[in-house]
Amino acid sequence: MLALIFKFSYDKMGLMKFYPFARRRTKAGDKHRERGKELFSFMNRRRSIWRLLPVRLLTLALAVLLLCTACGSDGSDSEEACGALTWSTWGNYNRFKKFIEVLGKSCPDIDVEFISYMGSNPTGYSWLQMRADDIPDIFVTSQILDQELAKERLVDLSSYLFINNLPNSVLDQVSLDGGIYLLPVNYSMYGIFYNKTLMEEKGWEVPSDFAELSVLCDEIREEGLIPGVVGTRLTGGPFSAVFNLAKTGWLTTPEGAAWEREFLAGNASAQGRWESTMDYVQSYIDIGMFYTDPQDRNSPELIFDYLGNRKAVFCTVVQPVSITEFPDTGDKLGMMPYIGEDGSKNVYMYNPSFYIGISKRLMEPGNEKKLENAIRILSLIYSEEGQAAFVDETTPSVMSILKSSDLPKDSLIYDAQQALRQGRAFPMTYVGWEQVLSDMGQAYKEWFRGENSMDGESCIARMDELWNAWMNRSEEVNFCESTADFTLEETAELLGKALGSAAGTDVVLVPIGGFHEGNVELASGVTGKLYKGSINSDVTASLCPATDGAYAVMTMTGAQIEELVQTGFDAAGDGNPFPYLLVTKEGETLQTDRSYQVAFFGKGYTEETAEAYSAQTFEGSLQSFLREWLEQQGTVSPGGNPWE
Repeated sequence: MLALIFKFSYDKMGLMKFYPFARRRTKAGDKHRERGKELFSFMNRRRSIWRLLPVRLLTLALAVLLLCTACGSDGSDSEEACGALTWSTWGNYNRFKKFIEVLGKSCPDIDVEFISYMGSNPTGYSWLQMRADDIPDIFVTSQILDQELAKERLVDLSSYLFINNLPNSVLDQVSLDGGIYLLPVNYSMYGIFYNKTLMEEKGWEVPSDFAELSVLCDEIREEGLIPGVVGTRLTGGPFSAVFNLAKTGWLTTPEGAAWEREFLAGNASAQGRWESTMDYVQSYIDIGMFYTDPQDRNSPELIFDYLGNRKAVFCTVVQPVSITEFPDTGDKLGMMPYIGEDGSKNVYMYNPSFYIGISKRLMEPGNEKKLENAIRILSLIYSEEGQAAFVDETTPSVMSILKSSDLPKDSLIYDAQQALRQGRAFPMTYVGWEQVLSDMGQAYKEWFRGENSMDGESCIARMDELWNAWMNRSEEVNFCESTADFTLEETAELLGKALGSAAGTDVVLVPIGGFHEGNVELASGVTGKLYKGSINSDVTASLCPATDGAYAVMTMTGAQIEELVQTGFDAAGDGNPFPYLLVTKEGETLQTDRSYQVAFFGKGYTEETAEAYSAQTFEGSLQSFLREWLEQQGTVSPGGNPWE
């Protein structure tokens, strides 16, 4: 019996769009996978044929195929076809891979269909889906951007037994009006890393307040070492360094929380509130704790070079690590809290790897079995076996969320775990600050480096300036309007028009992403849909592939273009190609012998294609092209906005 599911929808002409899709399976019966893969490949290359069939004929074909796929001798495949749970990969299937293996062994009767998203804004896209009420059954996101919307769209998990496995300190963070709609799967813990072996050799102890830290930094400098290095390659690093020090004082008090709410609402100022924090940050700069790397290398390189090679003792970066000792020297790594001025509030930060929830759609009649299976999945995630699939020896700064999970005292994050349970750990600042976080971090970076006469007072003024500018630019935020929800193919066509218009070509071949058997995803393909409503930079970022910054132009005949469309884009070289969507200027029908200029997304073609058609590569951001094109359009609709 062939195990494929068939999706269908109606286009604007009343014709049925009908095609099979592959999914990651967890059940028995996968001996037919290769047969299904062959049919998927055949259908994927000939989807246009199916779209032209009359609705009645397709309905009959659908009925026959469903009978063929659903009628097994034991009835198990019938349950598969109607009970598959959708689950977004959220840009990285590998984060779920080990757990899916555990799920397959523990619950072999549960079938999961992964929906690939490989765009450049996974968090933003997850909430665009939420607002459009188009989320998968298993919803994943990195931040809780809208608690009220989550309450509206997701199942309240507070009454299920697995909740009892989590400590109140975790549940209190995500509770809304007594309900729980999104749960963190685990916590990455953040503090200040240090070379523990070096500290022990020198007889240096972890300081308990700023006075002790200052004395220690003097001793470190006398040894010819740098006290501390701070990560600045990504401006989120300096932003976090400043805000984390603020959390050792006023920012984590009720007054601080009230100020943050008022500031983000445009009703408060940084001036008159942040002066004490900026003075304290300057103290860290003065004692050498915020040295910046001249090469501006990434956080792992800073840790390995400065701490591993004993150039510095401390390293302030927002970076989960994969080691507890340096392989070349055997020096062990430690992590201490952010040190407060008087030592009464030395704190750690934490951030969930991701949050997970269940679509409220599963509470509708007819979805009882799917809801049961979804709850079984979450019950497994919040068991010791499930947590072990996300937290192991390769994630020493990541903590299991279970209250039964006690770390050994010599663990890298033992003290951080105790701090979390005792209320001495706080969430990283992100939500609400997204629009100005990068620019604020840049100002702090210049301060750390002594550039552009930036100091604490200037940074406070910059905070107010940036937020006021953001609050007053409402007309600039939204630069286009979508009149309706787009399908994935319609969204890809929109991106193709934007690229073709900017590149000045005749044709664009747009790869359509997805999830293929073999756990293959396509980073250079379109995997996000445009929804009805206002369009801003967050929306365009969610639509474009993460492989942005370049595109290619090739010269091909109409026949060669058609052949490539039929062949598809074999990105992984496994004979399982992703489809190309053909987009032509003014909707022109290709002529077999005529030559055309064809544009491709960056990394949206094989090396063989590039060599065969002498690809010329050009720098250029698809996000920028899309924004410029959308601004010109004003409004966009599926099937509208011809590329002229």
